Amino acid sequence: MTGLEDLGGVGPAIAEKLRSAGYESVESLAVATTGELMEAAEVGTRIAAKVINSARDAAKMGYERASEVMERRKHLGHISTGSQSLDRIIDGGIETQGVTEVFGEFGSGKSQISHQLCVNVQLPPEQGGLNGKAIYIDTENTFRPERIAQMAKGVGLDLGQALENIYVARACTTDHQMLLAEKAEEMAREGDVKLVVIDSLTSLFRTEYCGRGALAERQQKLGRHLAALHRLSELHDLAVFITNQVQSKPDAFFGDPTRPVGGHVLGHSATARIYLRKSKANTRVAKLVDHPGLPPESATFQIAEAGIRDLN
Repeated sequence: MTGLEDLGGVGPAIAEKLRSAGYESVESLAVATTGELMEAAEVGTRIAAKVINSARDAAKMGYERASEVMERRKHLGHISTGSQSLDRIIDGGIETQGVTEVFGEFGSGKSQISHQLCVNVQLPPEQGGLNGKAIYIDTENTFRPERIAQMAKGVGLDLGQALENIYVARACTTDHQMLLAEKAEEMAREGDVKLVVIDSLTSLFRTEYCGRGALAERQQKLGRHLAALHRLSELHDLAVFITNQVQSKPDAFFGDPTRPVGGHVLGHSATARIYLRKSKANTRVAKLVDHPGLPPESATFQIAEAGIRDLN
């Protein structure tokens, strides 16, 4: 079954409401919650649950053998960062069907890597790309087309085409940011989008939700946002790359007091977490802090005029 009307409990009227709300496929319904469907289709709990269960049966969202998972993961795509050293510690580059987070102080290279990935994703697979397009959600006014031009020249891409293949939006509020993520899913269904960048994920959340009294609401909203990003990456086989701000932990007397914003909600959600810090001149050090299948390891790279590169 591939059409929404084929699902139990879905007639023409409900199918139209679901499509208007962004539920274009059986898979998108299979991962939805009852509350979301009740609001989107204006139906009761019983009908919403029936639709979801029918979608899950059609999408075959049950158990599968670990050997099947292993075989599927062999076909994951990877986007090169431009540095072989950095690619090595993350098993070949930023992978699809996952959310990769980089955090660090200002000037540590987070936005530079974001720009480089938007260029490199357009390259063919043999050159570290996915022949795809990129979406850049900008929350801190960090996107610079001039930097894209330098990096495109560095990898031999046509400047005009490189810019055409990057869609940029400036998010003004957390609600706007989440709406742009939803629109990214629509664009992914229609085109060859293989990368979604949010730079930075937590900036607007920190601004809008201040103090301990707003912490619970902020974390719940951030959790919903991250769940939507995971769904986006998995359903459309694309990479989600997020940058994150940091804060200092005043009671840390030993070691590095720098901590990423977002707490445990973000910490448990990100597929891979990379900590960036400044070194000498244009050199940066990246440390893989967390990954479900890789050990913690560090890499050193430089930020050159042509983009992210290994040390000479």
